[in-house]
Amino acid sequence: MNFKIAIASGKGGTGKTFVASNLFYTLWQKGYRVTLLDCDAEAPNAQIFFKAPLTLLKDVKQKVPTLDEAHCVYCGKCYEYCNYNAIFFVRPLKVIQIMEDLCHGCGACTEACTYKAISEKDIVLGQISTYSIDTHATLIETRMKVGVYSPVPVIKAGIHEAQANAIVIMDAPPGTSCPFIQTVSAADYIILVAEPTPFGLSDLRQSVETLRTMHKAFGVIINRTGLGNDDIRAYITSENINLLMSIPFERAIATTYSRGELYAASDSRMEKSFYELFLNINTLNKHGNSGHQR
Repeated sequence: MNFKIAIASGKGGTGKTFVASNLFYTLWQKGYRVTLLDCDAEAPNAQIFFKAPLTLLKDVKQKVPTLDEAHCVYCGKCYEYCNYNAIFFVRPLKVIQIMEDLCHGCGACTEACTYKAISEKDIVLGQISTYSIDTHATLIETRMKVGVYSPVPVIKAGIHEAQANAIVIMDAPPGTSCPFIQTVSAADYIILVAEPTPFGLSDLRQSVETLRTMHKAFGVIINRTGLGNDDIRAYITSENINLLMSIPFERAIATTYSRGELYAASDSRMEKSFYELFLNINTLNKHGNSGHQR
């Protein structure tokens, strides 16, 4: 089996990591070969729930240009070729500067320069940490370096690191911007976690619209049911979206989570619910059913 599941949401704090970590734990306990990939490279926290040794640490690097002004004739070709506005150039003053924070490492400026004034160097964008939890259970954490402009290259490296594994549970970054897109584009199925509040509904709408544009299969988990109102359930029904699971708003769940513990480890009913969730979406994936209709 090779199956990638992304756990995503339109906003932070909806319970993505709760769902991802407990689903991962459940599959691990059932004997599946499974990996939990924390793609929230700006603020990874899945490792809190698993006391496991670090087995591998990799730097994520990117090549950026470096300028030798002794060979530069200030022709401006590198400036013209850069699509990311990472080169500051004022021809009359013969001023040119490479802004590494904006560079995407595409190499266009290096190719454009015929005077050998531009070479390349490596910079570190972040790290990929691998933790061995069991013989068939692995946690991979992506973590971007402070000050780096975008977490996307680090997320991409984490996905590449996990690609050979059987089942990969991807804890996606919040929102619907580039880090979210990078994560869900690699998934076979996306679980959207939403809370029954006006903000939760608004952000769920954005996530649904984005995934439909991408033609990705998805369903919804409502977390903290009993809080807020029923508008989100009405929206899911009206849009014919598959409601995968409801998680109640209970003190015991919040207390266990706040201690850095897995609720499925202490409640067999919750573990059963997460296993049934997996079997459901695995069946949908095998049959090519998106789990939602438009």
